[in-house]
Amino acid sequence: MGRTLVALDDSPQAQNALAYALSVHERDEFVLLHVIDYSESITDPGRGGRGRLEGWYQKATEDAEDLFEEATALTDDYDVSVTTVVADGKPAQEIIDCADDHDVDQIVMGSHGRTGVARILLGSVAEQVVRRSERPTTVVH
Repeated sequence: MGRTLVALDDSPQAQNALAYALSVHERDEFVLLHVIDYSESITDPGRGGRGRLEGWYQKATEDAEDLFEEATALTDDYDVSVTTVVADGKPAQEIIDCADDHDVDQIVMGSHGRTGVARILLGSVAEQVVRRSERPTTVVH
């Protein structure tokens, strides 16, 4: 039995990554991570936009809670141990740091998450994690 980190956002690819991880690593313990990325406070009009950071952060935190509720509904079907983590910062670095902090054996993540300006400015999170992590990383479409 190992420990698998699954990086979650609200993209279909992240949901596919979780489903994949559960089907392939069904005996593992799971660490589900959602990263609140402050750069989205500027580019995401649905979360308040520039100048409304406090409201944006509150909404982002609520979104993370909703995301984990959906994810644990799926993990409950597999009867696995789950730890949920919300981190603030740059997604690729937070994924790598969380993997270190929780001593995971592998990382599973979607091929890409949100679209738009934030993704273009930041580059591919999945690509950064694959290049920089010392752990095996599976990228799911």
